[in-house]
Amino acid sequence: MRKYVIMGVQGSGKGTQSEMLASDLGIVHISVGDIFRWHVAQHTRLGSQVRRVMAGGELVSDEVSGSVVRERLAQHDWNYGFVLDGFPRNVAQARFFLESYDIDAVIHLDLPDSEVRRRVEQRRRSAQCDNCGGPVVASQPREDDTEDALVVRIRDYHAKTGPVLDLFRQKGEYVLTVDARPGPEIVQQDIRSRLGLPAYKGEAA
Repeated sequence: MRKYVIMGVQGSGKGTQSEMLASDLGIVHISVGDIFRWHVAQHTRLGSQVRRVMAGGELVSDEVSGSVVRERLAQHDWNYGFVLDGFPRNVAQARFFLESYDIDAVIHLDLPDSEVRRRVEQRRRSAQCDNCGGPVVASQPREDDTEDALVVRIRDYHAKTGPVLDLFRQKGEYVLTVDARPGPEIVQQDIRSRLGLPAYKGEAA
């Protein structure tokens, strides 16, 4: 069983790298952000709360995030493991997680702020979704892709992520920092090489 946590600022490619890692290893990609966005799209009570928070560029509370993660992992559909994307985001969440679950590694995708801004701006203007290839409406960006929201998220990320990584290291967890600037396949191969995993099968396609 392989259990990983992947961390990175908005635009660093957490979702892409998680999907690539999970796709041919037979593990489950658990995206906390995707769960929240599903609730927003379904207009649930949680979705209404999350929508207000995301629109302001803030982070969902520890209590709500922890509850969502606990509920998702309780489904036990991850017989071969999981890669958790979007949690933990601060020390309190990390302590909660470490009390309940053991992991094999923490993957930290490192991306300069200037590149974060460039990628987010490119995503706003793109007429095609990076993940599914389908069309997107340029005039309706994600609410957390606004410039003001992005500034808040980058600031909060730097303030909170360092202590989280330090805590993981103190607890003896294996933390690897990967340069997220190259193309997705290169980043993925770097991750797999350093984790001692088989090469990404998509490279041969």
